[in-house]
Amino acid sequence: MHGPRVLILHGWQGSGPEHWQTWLAGELRAAGAAVRYPDLPACDEPCPDRWASALHGELAGLAGDPGAERVVCCHSLGCVLWLREAARIAPPHRVERVALVAPPCPGAKVPELAGFFPSGADRATVAAAAQTTRLVCSDDDPYCPGLGARHHWGAPLGLPVDVLAGAGHINAEAGFGPWPAMRAWALGEVATLR
Repeated sequence: MHGPRVLILHGWQGSGPEHWQTWLAGELRAAGAAVRYPDLPACDEPCPDRWASALHGELAGLAGDPGAERVVCCHSLGCVLWLREAARIAPPHRVERVALVAPPCPGAKVPELAGFFPSGADRATVAAAAQTTRLVCSDDDPYCPGLGARHHWGAPLGLPVDVLAGAGHINAEAGFGPWPAMRAWALGEVATLR
């Protein structure tokens, strides 16, 4: 049995030491997983093309052990990056499972995110990039105002959705440092993050 190979993609301005993604990287390494947790280029002023190039390089590195499950855990703008690039992921770099946590919506009105929209994502390309893609969102994310990520991303892309009530942007500020449910999901121990 091989441990999973996990790619963790942060969002705008990175994740920082208190964020669940940083905690997750350490937990998964301790559990024997091969973890890639890159600093995406110029994370305060993200460029879609530079982030795309970094993503494809990371996916090539994730390929490694053919017997290991490949898992991607994205947060915030990292989710939109994944969705933008889904159509360009070459067959050898496709993965088994993806978690899209708290993707922002175009209505967020954050100038630094504007270049990532529209994403161009559709059901077919998202389904081709990974065997399973799961959306994890809250019902009060300030970066996805209005009807929220479930409506903006989940329904149009046909994704299974886990809604975390009152969880904000599902980041350190919202109380998501250690997140045992995400660790269990990344290791394949549970199927949902409810």
